[in-house]
Amino acid sequence: MAKKLKCSMCGSESSPENHVIEIVPGLNFCENCINMIDTARQSDVASRSKGKKSMERHVIPPPQEIKAFLDQYVIGQDNAKKYLSVAVYNHYKRLDDNAAKGSDKDSDPDVEIEKSNILLVGPTGTGKTLLAKSIARLLDVPFTIVDATVFTEAGYV
Repeated sequence: MAKKLKCSMCGSESSPENHVIEIVPGLNFCENCINMIDTARQSDVASRSKGKKSMERHVIPPPQEIKAFLDQYVIGQDNAKKYLSVAVYNHYKRLDDNAAKGSDKDSDPDVEIEKSNILLVGPTGTGKTLLAKSIARLLDVPFTIVDATVFTEAGYV
């Protein structure tokens, strides 16, 4: 007579109502335990996905509208406003393209939008922080200011 398999999790023997399946030699699960594991897995996946934002498309105004918004808050600095407007627009365009590549199999793999960074440099009071705050307000994203002197012994290096 063949040896009855026992569930490695609950210890029950194989029966017509609750069949035990050998996963790998020495590891057996009954149908009840498999169902319980699957339910726990589905619950875990659902709870993890609740906290994540979906890769949704962003509604971003064109660079001209971004610059017009900045004009309402910052006087002068036209070159900086133009560069920031185009950079912000391209950034969100790249994010949307990456999201589309993740979901659309038809997207063109040969088209790649390059990432670029902007460093705002200038004397105190020229509007660097105001530009960044205004962009954050337009995009409804958080903005944080941190004093760099806490990161180095000499302060600004």
